[in-house]
Amino acid sequence: MATQLNGRELDAEAIASLQARVRGAIIRPGDESYDAARAVYNGMIDRHPALIVRCTDAGDVMAAVDFARERGLPISIRGGGHSAAGLGVNDGGLVVDLSQMRGVRVDPESRTARVQGGTTWAEVDHAAHAFGLATPSGFFSSTGVGGLTLGGGHGYLTRQFGLTIDNLLEVDVVLADGSFVTANASQHPDLFWAVRGGGGNFGVVTSFLFQLHPVGTIIGGPTLWEIDKTPEVLAFYRDFLRDAPENLSGWFGLMTVPPAPPFPEALQMKKVCGVVWCFTGSEEEAAELFQPVKEFGPPALYLIHPMPYPMLQRAFDALYPPGLQWYWKADFVTDLSEASIEEHYRQGLKMPTPHSTMHLYPIDGAAHRVGPDETAFSYREANFSEIFAGVDPDPANAVLIREWARSAQEALHPYSSGGAYVNFMMDDEGQDRVHATYRGNYDRLAAIKMRYDPDNLFRINQNVKPRS
Repeated sequence: MATQLNGRELDAEAIASLQARVRGAIIRPGDESYDAARAVYNGMIDRHPALIVRCTDAGDVMAAVDFARERGLPISIRGGGHSAAGLGVNDGGLVVDLSQMRGVRVDPESRTARVQGGTTWAEVDHAAHAFGLATPSGFFSSTGVGGLTLGGGHGYLTRQFGLTIDNLLEVDVVLADGSFVTANASQHPDLFWAVRGGGGNFGVVTSFLFQLHPVGTIIGGPTLWEIDKTPEVLAFYRDFLRDAPENLSGWFGLMTVPPAPPFPEALQMKKVCGVVWCFTGSEEEAAELFQPVKEFGPPALYLIHPMPYPMLQRAFDALYPPGLQWYWKADFVTDLSEASIEEHYRQGLKMPTPHSTMHLYPIDGAAHRVGPDETAFSYREANFSEIFAGVDPDPANAVLIREWARSAQEALHPYSSGGAYVNFMMDDEGQDRVHATYRGNYDRLAAIKMRYDPDNLFRINQNVKPRS
């Protein structure tokens, strides 16, 4: 019996030959597990691949890549499945599913972690925290390590320790020709340069080696103000963070307060502005450092307290479970002018649903001490990475949230630096936007792409087209 989808036919003998080469399961349309296997974090994505290969090791990945290349099938690489653009799944192609390749080995002496390609940050945080260690890793612990890292990676620890890619020491990669290589500063250094911000353009990364740092208990949590305080709070936040020590970070957001503890009933379902803080110093230092924050306004809610670092990392996972409708737009921001601050306030008032939000993530400090051409991630002078996220559980609101995210980004884009964090880009951004994001690094990326993937097999991403 042949598997046919969108005009592609794969006979049973071909699929059997692939199964003979892999240890993991091969999932096809019609299989009982197919719909669950093709579902991703963004409920707006509904795609139907011809085959899903649940890889158990690098050998499975090599076989899957060979099979897809030989038959002209497009390839999606699925790690955590968090991509809002749904890049981990496709129509009519093959999905290299790394979700079974999960594991973390921490070496406390070298302060490093070897992490398999399908691992989530929750697993890394848990393993590293046992030794009082961590590395910059985003703001949701359910996010996959692979997708976040390859786009650059920013999180609560970025001001102190840089981007995730600034803490990446080595990767193992399956290339488009099915071969396996290790890339680091001395082996395939061009490939190692490219994967640090170049997304999934260059192959399937089956493992990562990260530098870890001493981080155990942090002092952090949210401070919230009424929405009409947005202009004053955002100006205060901009100036306060600029002069703050690098071991303090915090993202600014416009949001609706969830109808659940620990938020007081008086604030629940109200639109607010706020900052979620993270400080890695002592409680005595925190008491002095946060005093201006405590006094400004004062906040309608002040929940800064000591907690284990992984607790902060997973704080928002339950509020945003898999299956919600998502549409993202993004920009890099260098300066927050008074005019842009006022525009943030206007757009925040228009947030269409309780889950919809906009965030400004700091990417200064240590991230600025890496040059724009030292990794593929170009915007080293930007101070913030901004996201406009239209979110809702109801598919009937998909158009509503998409249009708000687009209009909010259009209104604020004139105040931006031009490009956007590739992990926050949708699949309808276009090549001009990709060029604007990589700027002077694009031509070098295109040349490396030509060397490692001349036929653009890995093209379901924010694509860099091969060019000599």
